[in-house]
Amino acid sequence: MTKTVGLIGLGILGSAMAPNIMESGFKLVGYDLEPKIMDALAADGMEKGASPKDLAERADVIVTCLPSVASLMEVCGGKDGIDKTAKPDQIIIETSTLPVADKIAASKILAAAGKQMLDCPVSGNRILAVKKQLTAFASGDEGAFKATENIIGGFASRVFYVGEFGAGMKMKFCANILNLVHNSVAAEVMVLGMKSGLDPKLMHEVISGSGSSSSMFETRGAMMARGNYVHEGMNFSVPLKDARFISDHAANLCVPIPIYQAALQPYYAAVAQGHMDEDAAAVCAAMERAANIERPSS
Repeated sequence: MTKTVGLIGLGILGSAMAPNIMESGFKLVGYDLEPKIMDALAADGMEKGASPKDLAERADVIVTCLPSVASLMEVCGGKDGIDKTAKPDQIIIETSTLPVADKIAASKILAAAGKQMLDCPVSGNRILAVKKQLTAFASGDEGAFKATENIIGGFASRVFYVGEFGAGMKMKFCANILNLVHNSVAAEVMVLGMKSGLDPKLMHEVISGSGSSSSMFETRGAMMARGNYVHEGMNFSVPLKDARFISDHAANLCVPIPIYQAALQPYYAAVAQGHMDEDAAAVCAAMERAANIERPSS
């Protein structure tokens, strides 16, 4: 019997994960506050849920991909929350990037309803999500992980069990630091090369695949080389939201993260210059402005 997966949150990442879940052989029911997103995915075969509660009643396993703590609490324990369904032992795979303490609070709401949450954030942007190249850091009950590993594999190419509940988010914080730093330094290198007279497309071709490269340089460096950031992999709202959680987490542990904090500064500059809704590769545009480089936009 084909399992029915419920996906709550069809934003930047969720809408990219949905087609891969269906292509992996699962029936999908989706829910989002934005009807247009649901309509678009319904055209590809997704069934539409009327609320988190309605979706939970129709799904065997639920995946949540949410933008804020408030939305997580509403989905788990609100008026029409998941906890209002009489489906004991239902497993919720929580993929959002949120503070560990808040995920623990949400898991307790679900546990009181006889359900079980896995903390399972994913690493990667929308571009990688579309290609099904996300990495999942699953944490929580290992039995629940094993029971749903094939579903997690429906939207992620690399799936790891990393330990007790909350370890997934701790791993994700570390991964996000590398992600952001690699993106900013890729922009720094591209701007230095251009100011030196090098062709940005040639730079991307030569460095990609070398020992000096990174996944961020190869995916976002291509956009930097073109000078076009309209194709959104992940706009600035997400990394800046995550930065608050990461900074608080490090501060609570008294761990200095000076390189990460320095790499954040071009993000603030890019937003100040009007790039908020573009892909975060637009840090390159902010650095070009700082270096007084002008090139025609693509």
